[in-house]
Amino acid sequence: MTIRAESAAHTRQDLLDAASDLLDLGGPGAVTLREVGRRAGVSRTAPYRHFADKETLLMALAAEAWDGVAEALDVIAADDRLSAESALRTALEALSDLGRARPHLYRLMFAQPAGTAHAAATEAASRAQDVFLTLVARSVGSANAQPTAGVLMAAAHGLTDLDISGHLPTEKWHADRHQLIDLLIRMMSAHRQP
Repeated sequence: MTIRAESAAHTRQDLLDAASDLLDLGGPGAVTLREVGRRAGVSRTAPYRHFADKETLLMALAAEAWDGVAEALDVIAADDRLSAESALRTALEALSDLGRARPHLYRLMFAQPAGTAHAAATEAASRAQDVFLTLVARSVGSANAQPTAGVLMAAAHGLTDLDISGHLPTEKWHADRHQLIDLLIRMMSAHRQP
């Protein structure tokens, strides 16, 4: 890699880091290319050399987040100390914890803007979902992996979104999101096909 390419890659990452900070502080509305450039310490035009528009920048953040999820799931999948069900529980907890810690980023990861800006995020999400499918297949077998993974992912996402929105109070449901994820895993285990 040339010095110029390294510099461009470094600038792009600085822009993503600045956008990530702004997203955490105020959601997508707080992210503007001008403010991202200012926070990254680059010229006004520099962000436009890396991102066509705000949507492209936001979807690059979503892709980066999904790549991080895929890496975390790879680590979980490689941990031979975890049973299949423990690995699956850990994976769902990791995704839910991300949503709780960084709700704006989490919601952005599941957004689908119009146009081609979302292609990289969709590909990164697909990679993470493939690792998740592997974890599910270890627990229920490959014949039932896809529908089971879909139900688990949808349920965990719903639990996380309800929790972020304040609609999952423990006093009402007598369980928090962690306990409900555990219940999902136990229900899946109870209904596993022989």
